[in-house]
Amino acid sequence: MRRNNRAAAEDEAQIDLTPMLDVVFIMLIFFIVTASFIKEAGIEVNRPEASTSQPKKNVNILVAINANNEIWMDKRRIDVRAVRANIERLHAENPKGAVVIQADNKSNTETVAAVLDAAREAGVYDVSLATEDD
Repeated sequence: MRRNNRAAAEDEAQIDLTPMLDVVFIMLIFFIVTASFIKEAGIEVNRPEASTSQPKKNVNILVAINANNEIWMDKRRIDVRAVRANIERLHAENPKGAVVIQADNKSNTETVAAVLDAAREAGVYDVSLATEDD
């Protein structure tokens, strides 16, 4: 009789990990679904230095302008006339996101102004210029 009681007690002492694994997988799915992904511009530029620069939150659209005044978005080169349509498309994916223009030191202000105007025409008024810290 004593042997049967021990076997029954050992069966009751096992830990069931299934509920814990279910919670972990649900949390993983939640974090993947709610994550906002940044659309990389596709090139590296030499940004100007600024002593008053501050980090920006909720950035999901990056527009890069290189030294030859070529505009890059989403890892591809685009024409200045297509900037507005691309920003509208990317902004529709995440309406709370902002636009950051990464302009090279040697790019023209005319190109930067054209990208800024296109972003505002697309309905995005949270537009910033990326700089390097001093």
